[in-house]
Amino acid sequence: MNQPPQAAIHLYQRAAAFAARRHRHQVRKDGRTPYVSHVFRVAMTVSHVFGCHDDLVIAAALLHDTIEDTTTDYEDIESCFGTDVADMVSALTKNMALPEPEREREYDQRLAGADWRVWLIKLADTYDNFSDALDTAEERSSLGDHLNKCLRAISLARRDADAREVIRRAAELTEQLIAPYRRG
Repeated sequence: MNQPPQAAIHLYQRAAAFAARRHRHQVRKDGRTPYVSHVFRVAMTVSHVFGCHDDLVIAAALLHDTIEDTTTDYEDIESCFGTDVADMVSALTKNMALPEPEREREYDQRLAGADWRVWLIKLADTYDNFSDALDTAEERSSLGDHLNKCLRAISLARRDADAREVIRRAAELTEQLIAPYRRG
């Protein structure tokens, strides 16, 4: 049987396979769930919950943790998926060499200057992490931290909510998810 030409394989399909290989032996904090399930759920949230079907965005959602959590670097992503996807993944990557408070400040500043597609993926990432914390007894203790991350992502996305329907919808859906858990 002949293999389809590389161009016939959707970018998101290649990104899914790449992410699965790179996150192969990683598990979530519960110690049981394969880590790659998170990146798949983030991509599904972007597509099925938020309604963005752009292949570049879905590919970047699938790859959003590869630089931060694996041996993958920017050049690996760029050579396999192009500069646009690599730039989005890079914008979503925290500088783990910095002390945590400085790392979070630098990350927030970088996200603030990023493309709207990065904000959409960040919303999907926080949406999935919050949903996962709700489902996992071990994670409930960190619900407040997940709530704060959702609020930061919503605040960031709101800057472009009037210009892009998909961002407005994603921010609203994330707000609806966290609403029962907000104080005051």
